[in-house]
Amino acid sequence: MIAGLGPHGGFILAAYLASGLILCGLAALILLDRRAQRRALAALEEQGIGRRSERKTS
Repeated sequence: MIAGLGPHGGFILAAYLASGLILCGLAALILLDRRAQRRALAALEEQGIGRRSERKTS
């Protein structure tokens, strides 16, 4: 497979691997941050602090 990529096949595959690892890492960080934000929001709502979008207007 590397032979079909020419003399720079190793570099090309390494670049794809590094890009994939970086994208997976970013996705994991996003998911972890989402969980943290949901916990923080739940803690605020538990204290009685609600969302502005849920306020009823007259």
